[in-house]
Amino acid sequence: MKVHLIAIGGSAMHNMALALKSKGYQVSGSDDAIFEPSRSRLQKEGLLPSKLGWDDSKIDDSIDAIILGMHAKIDNPELIKAQSLGIPIYSYPEYIYNQCVNKKRVVIGGSHGKTSITAMILHVFAKLKIDVDYMVGAQLDGFDRMVKLSKDANIVILEGDEYLSSPIDRRPKFHWYKPHIAVLSGLAWDHINVFPTFNNYIEQFQIFKNDIENVLFYYQEDDNLVKLAKVDSKCKAIPYSTHESEIIDGITFLIDGDHRVPLKIFGEHNLQNLKAAQLVCLELGVSISEFNEHIQSFNGASKRLELVKRGKNSVVFKDFAHSPSKLKATTSAMKKQFSDRHLVACMELHTFSSLNKEFLKQYSGSMNKADTAIVFFSKKAIEHKKIMPISEDVVFESFKRSDLKVFTDSKSLVNYLTSLSWDHKNLLMMSSGNFDGINFDELAQQII
Repeated sequence: MKVHLIAIGGSAMHNMALALKSKGYQVSGSDDAIFEPSRSRLQKEGLLPSKLGWDDSKIDDSIDAIILGMHAKIDNPELIKAQSLGIPIYSYPEYIYNQCVNKKRVVIGGSHGKTSITAMILHVFAKLKIDVDYMVGAQLDGFDRMVKLSKDANIVILEGDEYLSSPIDRRPKFHWYKPHIAVLSGLAWDHINVFPTFNNYIEQFQIFKNDIENVLFYYQEDDNLVKLAKVDSKCKAIPYSTHESEIIDGITFLIDGDHRVPLKIFGEHNLQNLKAAQLVCLELGVSISEFNEHIQSFNGASKRLELVKRGKNSVVFKDFAHSPSKLKATTSAMKKQFSDRHLVACMELHTFSSLNKEFLKQYSGSMNKADTAIVFFSKKAIEHKKIMPISEDVVFESFKRSDLKVFTDSKSLVNYLTSLSWDHKNLLMMSSGNFDGINFDELAQQII
């Protein structure tokens, strides 16, 4: 099988390329920009394009399939050549579905928590040495890549993203997967550049639910999910809540009858995610005792409340949080876990939604749990996204916090943070980006 990936350098796409090569496929690809770690990983496997850019001479009728990444445009010359030759063109999720059509499909969806739930399930299965295929949105400890597609595994665990499938396929990715078992962790309006109203956004999850074959586990404290669960469909809808726990000397313990199970993760949101992961594992034949034994060693998915550095009386964490609901959950988790310490929380406005003047109003009160609240946005990123600029004043007014600090220059932000005393003080950096190039490890080294 000969497969060509247009926009091979993306986080998801380069992992797909690695997975297909591992399966024995002949893989090629192209892109106009490839950054680390994609570049090194592709180079190591002999898949790095010899030069950047699009080249329609790479496309001929010897290719069995084209996989089209979101980074490509509809006028991409390689895409146009493939269309003219009648080569089958797949979106990333469509190709995954075709690879997994005969497997039991487990799909983890929701506006937040998808990666963490998927990672917890995969961690437990890896510890139990149960072979599964998967696709997850972060690099996980103990896993070579973010995608595995094999001939032998009977189960596939998929993170179900609601964003668009490809430039020529405007359906949400998770509409492709047709799960047997599914999770919905919560609904909070996002991707307003694609789903202009909340009702339009909710509708995508209803379509997803209608395609679930057997069972849906949903978070019962989310009013929108409760309404969704009541709508008739062929699957059984089972609610879940936050797993019972307690904090002792800064460590979170699961409560399981008379037993206490120590965890390396913490926070209400993580405990909700853990409960969902536990239910999926039980549905797939794992016992509670097996789950509890192995979840103890789970460190968390990359950038999901991930520890950067720990000092004697201070810590630095980073998190993928960028939506209003996730900011509330993550800052609350940090304050609850370290109740005797001052929390400095920094978030970056990086997504199309968060940089929209009207959507910014959704952030009102979202950082109130932080003792010091900081918002950063890059004017260069706004120019790159070709969207209407926002001002510091608009950001300040949107968060409804009189002592909010707003930065638009990453060097100034680092200078401010390094000027503070960090005795009994914690730092939380939250973004789906990188604060215009801030190295979190170096920053943590400077302040601890």
